[in-house]
Amino acid sequence: MLRAGVTVGAGTALGLPVAGAAQPAAAQPAAAQPAAAQPVAAQPADADARELAAILARIRPPTFPAREFAITAYGARGDGATDCRPAFAQAIAACNAAGGGRVVVPAGTWLSNGPIHLKSRVELHLADGATVRFSAEPAHYLPLVLTRWEGTECHNYSPLVYAYQATGVAITGRGTLDGNGKAGFAGWRARQDADVNRLRQMGIDGVPVHERVFGPGHFLRPGTVQFWGCRDVLVEGVSLVDMPFWGIHPVYCQNVTVRGVTVRSHNPNNDGVDPESSTDVLVERCTFDTGDDCIAIKSGRDQDGWRVGQASENIVVRDCDMTSLKAALCLGSEMSGGIRNVFLHDIRVGKTFTGIYFKTNLDRGGAITHVRIRDVPMQEAELFVNFTTAYQGYRGGNHPPEVRDVRIERVTCRRAKTGIRAVGVPASPLRDLVLRDVRVDETPAPHEIRHVTGLRLENVRLNGAPLALPSTIG
Repeated sequence: MLRAGVTVGAGTALGLPVAGAAQPAAAQPAAAQPAAAQPVAAQPADADARELAAILARIRPPTFPAREFAITAYGARGDGATDCRPAFAQAIAACNAAGGGRVVVPAGTWLSNGPIHLKSRVELHLADGATVRFSAEPAHYLPLVLTRWEGTECHNYSPLVYAYQATGVAITGRGTLDGNGKAGFAGWRARQDADVNRLRQMGIDGVPVHERVFGPGHFLRPGTVQFWGCRDVLVEGVSLVDMPFWGIHPVYCQNVTVRGVTVRSHNPNNDGVDPESSTDVLVERCTFDTGDDCIAIKSGRDQDGWRVGQASENIVVRDCDMTSLKAALCLGSEMSGGIRNVFLHDIRVGKTFTGIYFKTNLDRGGAITHVRIRDVPMQEAELFVNFTTAYQGYRGGNHPPEVRDVRIERVTCRRAKTGIRAVGVPASPLRDLVLRDVRVDETPAPHEIRHVTGLRLENVRLNGAPLALPSTIG
């Protein structure tokens, strides 16, 4: 769970509450609170169903006072050429100072030469027909901000939309965030390797975060939307296109709802939603067509992830549609702080490279535990289900992760080049893995299963034939 007063990054105490503890009331309007998220359908009254219901009962989207601050009142023009960043900043500051409300972006194309920084009690509302298009000039994304880049903390260019330690913050509406990635940052993927290696080594060596400074002269792409150390977060209805890097990235957050969002972007590393070291997160009724993982649950990389020690837990993803050039549902690979209590269900997958991916390596340490995946029909995958402990590890392999207590039920695929791959290592076998009512209709490579203990297969059929294996496989 989130630790009260945890200190991360440049030494700023997040002061986030412990889940389930008594909390002071957040600033709310007089209007009644919205109802807590409810299960898609009634589930059996077992321990998992009770746990899922308890998580959903805690997740409540923020509400805001009935005050509106139109960006046009602060000089914005929706002509696609006028820089509206100053107007965004003024409207957000006025909304926050007034005690909260809605910053309204009307229909039109609104250029922002640099990031939009949200504040507490502010809902950024993109009306139907509104497009916020971000500039491709790196200098516009200065000054640097504290961020987490592929699981390691540093100071880098600001994400396009960024909130730091805000309480009650939202992006809503039927408009579009256009990252303009192809025109600028997306091309940095081919130039980033030296900086990526330098940052990772800094994390391994324990270099103080305030000394991990990137930005000008370096090539680490900023994310699209990042909430850092925030509580009571909502992203609803909007579309994200042409992203420079990851999509929606809550880091060290609590009580997050992502609902009805569409992400369509095929640039490098274009993940959809990446909850990282966050707790009580709901992603529902979203549509993903991504160049990388649709969902990737994370918790920090290697030694830097251990230093922070903040798990991702109590994560629910449901009722979504996914197509991906990489993975539909992914846990990892940055998972050194731990991932636990994850429920993924009622998800429809079209074509993807990997359907369900437990992605770790022998440098990560950490543990992925108590994961429940059910009711996921897939059309086509290169690899249907993949558990790997050998994803891009190159630091000596002395810290094998733990993966245990995973149930996959009622998950099917019409065609897959490889069916089920579950490969642990002798020092850390996969443990307590249950597959029930799992089927692949056509696959030339049905299964590869090694170093697993506590394996249980119930009505698993590959190419129409039942799969029966011992509970322990070396």
